[in-house]
Amino acid sequence: MNSVSPSTVQYIGGVMQDELVESRRQQQQQQQQPMERQGNFGLRPPQSPDPSREAAGEPDEMDKLKAKLMSAWNNVKYGWTVKSKTSFNKMSPVIVLGQSYVLNSEDEVERFRLAFVSRIWLTYRREFPQLEGSTWTTDCGWGCMLRSGQMLLAQGLLVHLMPRDWAWPDAQPECLVTWFGDQPRASFGVHQLVEIGKSSGKKAGDWYGPSIVAHILRKAVSKTSALHNLAVYVAQDCTVYKEDVARLCDPSRSQAPPDPSSQAWKSVIILVPVRLGGEALNPSYIECVKNILKLECCIGIIGGKPKHSLYFIGFQDEQLLYLDPHYCQPVVDVTQVNFSLESFHCSSPKKMPFTRMDPSCTIGFYAKNKKDFESLCSAVHVALSSSEEKYPIFTFVEGQGQDYGLEGHSSGPAAHILPPGNLGRSNNRRNSDEFVFL
Repeated sequence: MNSVSPSTVQYIGGVMQDELVESRRQQQQQQQQPMERQGNFGLRPPQSPDPSREAAGEPDEMDKLKAKLMSAWNNVKYGWTVKSKTSFNKMSPVIVLGQSYVLNSEDEVERFRLAFVSRIWLTYRREFPQLEGSTWTTDCGWGCMLRSGQMLLAQGLLVHLMPRDWAWPDAQPECLVTWFGDQPRASFGVHQLVEIGKSSGKKAGDWYGPSIVAHILRKAVSKTSALHNLAVYVAQDCTVYKEDVARLCDPSRSQAPPDPSSQAWKSVIILVPVRLGGEALNPSYIECVKNILKLECCIGIIGGKPKHSLYFIGFQDEQLLYLDPHYCQPVVDVTQVNFSLESFHCSSPKKMPFTRMDPSCTIGFYAKNKKDFESLCSAVHVALSSSEEKYPIFTFVEGQGQDYGLEGHSSGPAAHILPPGNLGRSNNRRNSDEFVFL
């Protein structure tokens, strides 16, 4: 086994220690200073809590302390405080969102490193503005599926807005990252996503499943005026209805009669909530998932393990490659000029066996125009046909959902029926000590 160097920032042991030291320091200050100075005229007792703050449900110092301790424990729990390396086979191809890398040379390693680190990484954050109707100022411990959904949408926006060969840090997608900022007005930030989720009975602090998140993303994109030429379609009961997609992308088709000369066609992100087994992943679908991740039109899969969401972007051999949202970081004020992008890019690839993948997930695709959509349908159909199962993961059909009696279709989790028994901008990330090659 030999190591190839290009490396990156290490997420090592001091995270929890720093948090605990800071928490203890604040506690000691509060205990040692029971009196506050009032100018130069002596001492006064500490101020009593402001009733208006309590009435508004604003977090107090204890809430903030709890959030910091939760953040520290979370980073220990999910391995962010331990220096670790991910092993890669130098002879087997690594697939990342339709691109293949054989890591048998320094040049190829660098290509892979750039492809991975250029993805937008969205994680738990703490100390952001309070979520409306709650005292939450962090999504640590409950918002991982929302963060995974943000990463899926961000990848769709990258292929929609950026050149195919773009790479970070040479290109700086500040505007795109701003849309995902942890500010109440950010179009795809946690504040907006939680607000949209209320219509589905969800609130801050709840667990969000991959199907609900798909519909939240669809509504979020439809609400923003910045992406008038992009639509999001969510499949119904594991079925993509081509006419519904066409009507979404070409509004003239809804006219009576349709305008055959219309050249308008929005780009589209297609989200397909699926279930790949009963309590566990059906192994018969693994080859199919691999073939989907090999497609250039695929923008990833959100799923993971039960109540532990991950964003899958590729695989090598029998292991999935993913971005992990479970690293709790301080909030970044994206309203500031030239804010740092460092914490929005991950340099630590992680892998896990396909067999540990939760069967409940949402698959994402992107088509820039009508021709791309037709090619997508053909390519995905071939990938779906690779399954050993009698029943495909999902299907494309002609017509509209209403043709099949789905006018009142709910946005609840997809139920795929399986046969019985088959249940800043520094260059300190230029090396890759995170990668070990076998």
